[in-house]
Amino acid sequence: MNLPEDLRYSEEHEWVKVEGDKVRIGITDHAQDELGDIVFVELPEVGDELAVDDPFGSVESVKTVSELYAPISGKVVEVNEELDDSPEYVNESPYEKAWMVVVEPSDSSQIDKLMTAANYQAMLEED
Repeated sequence: MNLPEDLRYSEEHEWVKVEGDKVRIGITDHAQDELGDIVFVELPEVGDELAVDDPFGSVESVKTVSELYAPISGKVVEVNEELDDSPEYVNESPYEKAWMVVVEPSDSSQIDKLMTAANYQAMLEED
């Protein structure tokens, strides 16, 4: 399983990449593997406000529909429109092509509360 060290992770299996004063968010390799073949991704609109731990979209696979939960609060400034036509990117490239949204955090200290790769790995091993 691929777990980049430079990302932070939520208990709901989202990843966060800090890029200056913004963060890029997607779902982890583990999450896409558990979901199976992704067939549809529903994402918020640019300008929407996310609240930490609240649903902000969903991912539909051949097996199930799974909510996406905001790992941090903030305003959506960019949405990955490519996932509309190519939801399979979530399976093929969860950390590169399949990022979901870019957010301007309203409270950047929330990032510090997210897990490191090692902490996330440990959580997965407990399950």
